[in-house]
Amino acid sequence: LFCVQLDDSKLNCFQQPQDIKESDVLKFLGKYGRHSFLAPSQVQPSFSAFYRAGDPILIYFDSSSVLSMLRQPLKMGASGLCVDGNPAGFLDSKSTSCTRIFANLSKSCITDPALNAASYYRDFTVLKVPVNDAIVQSMKVIYEIEFSGTHGIQSVSVQFKVTNISGNSGSSLQQRFTLHFWVGAPILPGLLPSLTLSHMLPRSGNPGYITGAPLLIANGGAMQHMSILRSEGDGSCSQFLRHTVEFGRNMRTGCKLSLSQILEESNCSYIQQKLYKALQGMDRAENLAVTGSAHSTQAEEWTAILIQNCSAQAVNCTSCCMVPVTLEIQILWTKVGLLSNPQAQILGARYFYQCHPLKFLSTSTVPLATVVTFTDMTEWPEPPRGQPQMHWKLPFDIFF
Repeated sequence: LFCVQLDDSKLNCFQQPQDIKESDVLKFLGKYGRHSFLAPSQVQPSFSAFYRAGDPILIYFDSSSVLSMLRQPLKMGASGLCVDGNPAGFLDSKSTSCTRIFANLSKSCITDPALNAASYYRDFTVLKVPVNDAIVQSMKVIYEIEFSGTHGIQSVSVQFKVTNISGNSGSSLQQRFTLHFWVGAPILPGLLPSLTLSHMLPRSGNPGYITGAPLLIANGGAMQHMSILRSEGDGSCSQFLRHTVEFGRNMRTGCKLSLSQILEESNCSYIQQKLYKALQGMDRAENLAVTGSAHSTQAEEWTAILIQNCSAQAVNCTSCCMVPVTLEIQILWTKVGLLSNPQAQILGARYFYQCHPLKFLSTSTVPLATVVTFTDMTEWPEPPRGQPQMHWKLPFDIFF
């Protein structure tokens, strides 16, 4: 039995710890034993009027009137098994993954809350700002959180991606949890929430892009980071993780996509769409931010991405299907402004798909690749010439 004391100036590492014999347990249990781990001198932390970075996000269970914290499971130890008690920190955007092991998958599929999507959002609400004894207006539930400074959490949403698993004997499943924060506008008096600004990402430069900053794209007004394929440890294409495209850094990635399930429902158009979606990701890029500080509502700060699909490269093939296997993202950029402080901005971008004929039922995997290239199109002005020199006209002699 031991107790952890926090911030006790009377304790130091040179003191001899007190030995407790078996006969003394009842005596110490009567003095120190309790259901709480808090010492009498410790009190529950008081909540501020707004969330601070790293603060746990509070949730409220209306059915049981219990105030708790939003949890984000993560792995523990070398085995990587899931630990569900980890609190999610405000403004701490991160992805975690862990492994769950099931002795009886059929039974766990029905009874285990970890496999039930509803357990991650149903029957509880998220507090806009931390409070002690009052429950304020609640929002929808989480994973993506829109916040606005001290005005607190404006909206929350959750997304799921599920998969089928089978087997009655011992099985394991890897789960991934992502928490992402968006900067939104405060709800002004008389302004409906639906009229507030759309999701905004942190700047990637001001105004010009900074090398290494994420490339900003937009789809239907929602801003995202441009991303490309990422491989798992076994070389297969990851279903959840993607590499973020960073300004000025050429990239090349590759992985193998399994077609075993797709071919069972095979028709050429269906397979093509599946591969297009794998290459471009869940959020299809339509527009690219010209500068790193582009605003989602300013059309002149965005440029449309040119897309060349496989249909333009189709060849005669009666027993096969032309499918995209390589995506080349070509980005032209330039430096503008003063020579003393040039700003990088994008001139245009193109998604160029290279295609290959795929014979039905003849292959179970397709190797996919993505290439990102940045081309500097800066036209530098002529270097300034030296200052004009005085042209002296000297006399030939003193009487000139």
